[in-house]
Amino acid sequence: MVASPPIFALASGAGRSAVAVIRLSGVGTGEMLLRLAGGLPPPRRASVRVLRHGGLELDRALVLWFPDAANYTGEESAELHLHGGPAVIAAVAEALVALGARPAEPGEFTRRAFLNGKLDLTAAEGIADLVAAETEAQRRQALRQAEGALAERHAEWAARLTRLLARQEAFIEFEEEDLPADLDSQVATDAAALSAEMATLLREGARGEKLREGLSVAILGAPNAGKSSLLNALVGREAAIVSARAGTTRDVVEVRLILAGVPVTLADTAGLRDTVDDIEAEGVRRALARAEAADLRVLVFAADAEPDAATLALRGPDALVVLSKADLGGTLEGALEFSAQSGAGMGRLRARIEAEAAARAGLSDAVGITRPRHRAALGEAVEWLNRLPEATMPELRAEALRGALRALSRLTGRVDVEQVLDLVFGEFCIGK
Repeated sequence: MVASPPIFALASGAGRSAVAVIRLSGVGTGEMLLRLAGGLPPPRRASVRVLRHGGLELDRALVLWFPDAANYTGEESAELHLHGGPAVIAAVAEALVALGARPAEPGEFTRRAFLNGKLDLTAAEGIADLVAAETEAQRRQALRQAEGALAERHAEWAARLTRLLARQEAFIEFEEEDLPADLDSQVATDAAALSAEMATLLREGARGEKLREGLSVAILGAPNAGKSSLLNALVGREAAIVSARAGTTRDVVEVRLILAGVPVTLADTAGLRDTVDDIEAEGVRRALARAEAADLRVLVFAADAEPDAATLALRGPDALVVLSKADLGGTLEGALEFSAQSGAGMGRLRARIEAEAAARAGLSDAVGITRPRHRAALGEAVEWLNRLPEATMPELRAEALRGALRALSRLTGRVDVEQVLDLVFGEFCIGK
């Protein structure tokens, strides 16, 4: 356990409330509580105590004392359930500082939990995501990660990699011992299977990043095609200016909303056309840039105009084609029709966009990767494993396995070389 000085923080919301909770953690918390409350309450039992400092009574509070490592941070800690007035909170905070504690830095309680082995990096990230969750789907994903779903997958892979490395090291160092004849080739076969599993998670699990960060949806089309009307209809308010005059929208207008449990940023963009107006040309450039970066493109064509070439050029697997002003007649093959004027077709269009958002965010209970850091570590592990077939020497294959294990271990922030040694000298009974 890492010995750390005491810290404290307001764990409940800021402002006036019936009850405010201050958390403490670190070496010396018990002594501090003894001086503040006049005695230590029974461990893990809520007890009423009068808090005093400098001869003054601060508050009559509910006190909890956690003397050992069986708590969130893995070090002695306590909670003070105070009356929630700002003056009470300030007085107790001043007393804690005078007794030797300091205010905690952002995330410091969770950092200490990680350093003391109470959780790994993926679980810590899951807790942060749980606090920031906007939707039910985000909450479920964050809770799975906080409870160790990704860490469990890592642990399984790490254990298999460790066994492979142990066998490869045994093949190199103890080839005169009684080892299986096909040990070297079997390591390569098992490593290839492991690489394929990791690659599958890289392909399919990355949708968790989209759910965590939110999707970007760009609404694109020619001037006066009905893009702003579609944005307003989807968000249920006049977020963008609508005018019969072409070229009204010259910059990107963004609105954030929830669709099918997925945070989505809708972007209304400038009309796509050739122009000599510098400001409008910049708007077109930004529209095309947003189209390039979007997770989903909604291409809007007007029923009373011929499909324009600039918008048609953006069709592809990440594009949804819609036909606006459907009340004016006209058709477009493969397009979803809607009328912002009458509302016709809006329900079906919204449902389709929600379905696309859900598909891209991967709303399921499957384990996924939720951050670029996860993708980088897992991708590097796959790269190392894919070097095994090209490695002509056993030593190079062992180095590739070590590289994969190091990369994979960065997911949770733990690397244990002793595990390899234990398997080398245990599984094969070296030195018998």
